Amino acid sequence: MTTARGQGAAVVRRRPKDRKEQIARASAEAFSAQGYHAVSMEAIAAKVGISAPALYRHHASKYELFRDAVLALGRALVDCTDFVDTNDGDPDETLNRLIDALVDVTLANRESGGLYRWQARYLHGADQRVLGDQLRMVNRRIQQPLNVMRPELTSPQRWMLSAGMLSVIGSAVDHRVQLPSDEIRALLRSAARAVIGAELPGPQDTFARPSSWRVFEVDTGVYEALLQASMVLFNAKGFPATSMAEIASAVGIPVSGIYRYFPGKCDILATGLRRAADRVSGRLSATLSGLTEPGHMLTLLIEAYVATSFANPDLVAIYYTERVNLSRVDQELLRSVQRATIDAWMRLLAAARPSLTKTRARVLVHAAMALVVDVGRLVHYEHRGDNSAYPQACVRKLMEATLFGSAG
Repeated sequence: MTTARGQGAAVVRRRPKDRKEQIARASAEAFSAQGYHAVSMEAIAAKVGISAPALYRHHASKYELFRDAVLALGRALVDCTDFVDTNDGDPDETLNRLIDALVDVTLANRESGGLYRWQARYLHGADQRVLGDQLRMVNRRIQQPLNVMRPELTSPQRWMLSAGMLSVIGSAVDHRVQLPSDEIRALLRSAARAVIGAELPGPQDTFARPSSWRVFEVDTGVYEALLQASMVLFNAKGFPATSMAEIASAVGIPVSGIYRYFPGKCDILATGLRRAADRVSGRLSATLSGLTEPGHMLTLLIEAYVATSFANPDLVAIYYTERVNLSRVDQELLRSVQRATIDAWMRLLAAARPSLTKTRARVLVHAAMALVVDVGRLVHYEHRGDNSAYPQACVRKLMEATLFGSAG
């Protein structure tokens, strides 16, 4: 508490009672929007309206702030689902309560929820394990009523369904599509129920491996090889932790050789993401040549999108995790390309489901696309190679459930 002299009277300035909450909220939103490495303690202090030394009295380091913000989001998911451990009621009602609770927590943290989804890679080992334990607990709670409702499911199928449901709900933090709160809640609830009720193919089923292609062809020259190697490293280590020397070594050229093609590391990231988005968009558009029925067109798009994502897992993940490291101009350019792709899918979905407004359709398209990353990570699609036909079939089913709704 401090005092200041006014006109003959002392003015008492009291520290707000919710100062810790202000700091937690400001840091979570900053880290989510800009990424861990781009945020400074000074910027967080300014956002809260205090000095940097005052902030250090609450938190010893930026990492401590970051860790607390990420784990608080994980804890919120755990806390909102804890009723399941003592609940023995109707499993269908329990599942509805779980969905409602998770949707409410997600929307309450929409400005910061991207932190645990896409920036948690920067947690230290022990803290990563804590977050992993939190998310596994939430998944297992979702699976409790699912075990009763669908006892025929295998353990991997249950994990795909619970992870898919969490992904659809969590996708609300990945975009800024605006809908009235009641509408977006109802939309996410419906999509979550459709995903958790999806009929996945059986492990014994056989599938032809869908045709796929690499976005960057390393055999065509150093330029493409640099883009491909960079994307792999950015995904494995994170953009800030990847050095130009590591990129050069991966391609087998001296560091000076990179500068014949790119002015710097940021230019590699921006070029890679833009070219990938352009190429994927063009490839998907070619898939629809000569077709006119919206539902069939979307089904073919889903198959091509999943196959391309499994063949290029680094690019799909980097779009969500590393785009915060682009300049504002490059971020906007990338958004423009991505927006065009979302628009194309949205128009097809709105035509296939006339009851959906275009805005609602856009939300569902974002949710379906996020599924590929979230469930892909669960099945380790970056290591699948030729063994990806079955998990791809499962992801296609989850995307179809998200976009087209429950078959029942």
